[in-house]
Amino acid sequence: MPFSPLRHVDSIFWKRKPVHVTFFVTKICNAACPFCFYIWREDGPAPGELTLPEIEKVADSLPNLLWLAFSGGEIFVRKDFPEIVETFYRKNKPVVMLFPTNGIMTERIVQTMRRLCQSCPDSRLVCKISLDGPPDYHDKMRVVKGCYDKAMKTYEGLAPLLEEFENFDLGVNTVLCAENQDLVDGFIDTIAATMPKITTHTVSLARGDMPSPELKNVQLEKYKAAVLKLEERVKSGKLPVYRFPGGKWKAAQDIVQRQLIFETAQQDKRLSNCYAGTLNLVIAANGDVHPCEEFSMHFGNVKDHGFDVSKVLQTEQAQRILADIKAWKCHCTHECFMMTNTLFNPRLIPKIAAEYLKLKPAPTVQATKAAR
Repeated sequence: MPFSPLRHVDSIFWKRKPVHVTFFVTKICNAACPFCFYIWREDGPAPGELTLPEIEKVADSLPNLLWLAFSGGEIFVRKDFPEIVETFYRKNKPVVMLFPTNGIMTERIVQTMRRLCQSCPDSRLVCKISLDGPPDYHDKMRVVKGCYDKAMKTYEGLAPLLEEFENFDLGVNTVLCAENQDLVDGFIDTIAATMPKITTHTVSLARGDMPSPELKNVQLEKYKAAVLKLEERVKSGKLPVYRFPGGKWKAAQDIVQRQLIFETAQQDKRLSNCYAGTLNLVIAANGDVHPCEEFSMHFGNVKDHGFDVSKVLQTEQAQRILADIKAWKCHCTHECFMMTNTLFNPRLIPKIAAEYLKLKPAPTVQATKAAR
């Protein structure tokens, strides 16, 4: 069962190897969001980004993965992106691969996702379009005229893939910040009405070292209200869940994760074990390796260690950071890492199970043929 999520169940009890990797494909982006913490804001290419042959060596040093999240920048800007994905597919057999996008490059995005659905048939491919509010607000925050309309065209281009490929999921992510916190409640209804074929809608708190840090000044009760609204929609049959095996369990985990994020932000301290650097890894576009998206915690660079991630993890610097994480010397609300911190925490499994039993998701679009 090389692509089965069950092969990673042992990580609930033994935190021995990464199961979740976030790979920042590029810093380059065709938008300029003020809440982005990872973007090249100069003219020309970002320096030192890993080449495809170098990425192949990095993939060789990684184990089989449960979850592989691509990030940026805008991932579809990179012309060799399909080959990068196919490299990880062959070498690391990820159960789920995540593709966030601003949706600006409609034709390239649709063509790429169609290709990958065919070339990576045993992985589940989740493409999530970023939409943060009504058209005028969204275009202003993304600093791209017509960005909202382009994202909607991308949705319209991707939606038919749900019927063509059973290994494809389509969703929306909304970044909640100080500017749109009063808009998100109504915007959830807008997404439900205008994008009826999506299988997930998530809301993420603005985070990280961003150009406009004041955007992180969110009234947490408004975040709580937004995620509770999404939770109610799944429990009442108004919103579906991911179509991949275990999608309903993932939806239940999302609920527990959001509760933990709210409580962590509210109390401003860590409330559970963190598996960053053990079950989670972040690899930056230039080869830097981090335990999470807190980039000040720097393990080292794969270029200095033969492109072998395991050797980076053995360095004195990496071991010192891992000891600090284990000693609860940091905390954050990063969604991707909170996912692993809930999914693989034995103490939280009963809580996830309880939420699972409450879910009554809406039916999803059924594929008419397999990915092969």
